[in-house]
Amino acid sequence: MSPRLLLATLALPLLSSAQDTSLHDYLIDGEGWREAASGYAFTDGLCTDSTGNLFFTDVKAGKGIYKIDVSSGKTDLFLDKLPGISGLQIGPDGRFYACHNKEQRIIAITMKGEIEVLLTNVKCNDLVVSKKGHLYFTETPTQSIHLITADKKHLVADQGHIVKPNGITLSSDERTLVASEHGGKHVWTWQIMDDGTLTAGAPFMTMWLPVGKETASGDGATTESKGRYFVTTELGIQVFDTAGRLAGIISKPDPMGKVVSCEFAGKDHDLLFVAAGDKIFSRKLKVTGYFGK
Repeated sequence: MSPRLLLATLALPLLSSAQDTSLHDYLIDGEGWREAASGYAFTDGLCTDSTGNLFFTDVKAGKGIYKIDVSSGKTDLFLDKLPGISGLQIGPDGRFYACHNKEQRIIAITMKGEIEVLLTNVKCNDLVVSKKGHLYFTETPTQSIHLITADKKHLVADQGHIVKPNGITLSSDERTLVASEHGGKHVWTWQIMDDGTLTAGAPFMTMWLPVGKETASGDGATTESKGRYFVTTELGIQVFDTAGRLAGIISKPDPMGKVVSCEFAGKDHDLLFVAAGDKIFSRKLKVTGYFGK
């Protein structure tokens, strides 16, 4: 099968003896996408807690942070009066950390809604927080990766290398930072030093491109428990092994739609959730997400 025909399928496993897995090791026969929530404008900011509840935002029209309950599957507005959040994660201290894109700031939010402003005047997109409390976020327009250290010092950790940085995640040992290009075709990695700073940045993974296009539209990213990376792109959710090789592309819930954020949640963290426009979908997999980032 030619590469062009393979891309056109958007979902077939990419098999190679050089790879440590294929999609056969991830997907469950008969298990497809299921609608988990609907009625929104532009869902984003997926994150989970230790129980497996899923939290998300509606960047364009939402009121705040929404929650899909792991037990009942019911969706409710969890925290009100926080519109315009694009990136979200629960940190090691139990607070939400958010890219409050609408207000151009990074904030921390308690489960009761109390807000601490960590940084202002930034065009933040997505973020990740390590167990040590270091926060990294992407600033797409300036092609920058920012760091807010555990002691709340801010610095630009990398700038001018990654084309429109977007989704961001950590390796399962938290020694590597990973960020996707929205304006290119690579997923970049950096070594994380003991003080949280970054070194040895390089385009470690190459995303497959839609036929006739030069960008993959890399977006949200998350990490599987064994260290493999899931990245949302125009073609679907591209899965990379720990050596940076593409294991396959999981099809989108709607072949003509978009997926912008992904996260493992559910009781056993084996449900892959995606933000797909006005809806959230989930799909049960054979693997589990890395909960700790």
